[in-house]
Amino acid sequence: MATIAVLGAGSWGMALALLLARNEHAVSLWGHDAAHMQQVAQLRRNTKYFPDVVFPPNLEVKLDLAAAVHDVDHVLLVVPSHAFSMTLGAIAPYLAAKTGVFWGTKGLDSDGRWLHEVAEQHLGKKCKLAVLSGPSFASEVIAEKPTAVTIAANDLSYGETLCQLFSNPYFRAYQSSDLIGVQLGGAVKNILAIAAGIVDGSNLGANARSALITRGLAEMMRLGIAVGAKPITLMGLAGVGDLVLTCTDNQSRNHRFGFLLGQGLTVKMALQQIGQVVEGVKTTERVQRLRAHHKVDMPITQCVHEVLQEKITVEEALQQLMARPLRFE
Repeated sequence: MATIAVLGAGSWGMALALLLARNEHAVSLWGHDAAHMQQVAQLRRNTKYFPDVVFPPNLEVKLDLAAAVHDVDHVLLVVPSHAFSMTLGAIAPYLAAKTGVFWGTKGLDSDGRWLHEVAEQHLGKKCKLAVLSGPSFASEVIAEKPTAVTIAANDLSYGETLCQLFSNPYFRAYQSSDLIGVQLGGAVKNILAIAAGIVDGSNLGANARSALITRGLAEMMRLGIAVGAKPITLMGLAGVGDLVLTCTDNQSRNHRFGFLLGQGLTVKMALQQIGQVVEGVKTTERVQRLRAHHKVDMPITQCVHEVLQEKITVEEALQQLMARPLRFE
């Protein structure tokens, strides 16, 4: 049995905390909203996410961040990407030397850095670090439906340990050493999910959605090669797997957000209607900067960026993409 602190009590943090507790580990759960977490602790359930799921005895709610991470084997961060650096800075003084740190956060930080670079800045290069990503809707993990993900670690033995912690008859974790590739897939797929949502909201058809996913994967591969990711990673669960999931199902917040844009809502109106963090919005701007720095051609990403900046309409974005010069695939 391992001791694990899960930081972030949103839907994905809840799902991973419950999964680890069901795997008979000692899990503590912390969230930034103290009043909400007090209610969660009293009711032994989260009325905002999965209100019908009662916490098992080995899942403890912690109101104090320092107490949550004190002397645990692992810390799992499932906070929005914009809060990642701040959360690491807050816990760094309280971590034991033995504690490994990994995350289910997807995207880049506010400065456009990879999250493992942010973690190394706060914790040092000797700290055991890993990232979990892949096609995994929280509701289906909670419902114990078959799910497979990838865990990339900076230390192979640590990656193996984490895969064992998570895996059970309905949840399977594959190991990787490609931190950049796994993080890149988790970031770019959110941008493409917005684009796919726009396609579906605009009623452009299955042909258009399929073409978008395929050409979006080409963009992901081009950027991956430029930043040092392994192409095989992007053809795996953390790349094409997560891409297909989020581009084809309305459980994805990014897809729902894009769908609303396709139906004519403004960015502000669509965000208000979603009512939760839509990671793809901030990620689009950060990946756009990364793309420009490496001089990588990513026309779908660029169009999504301009739509979100309200520089062009959805209709103009479609026209731009369809009028591009003909070329070899």
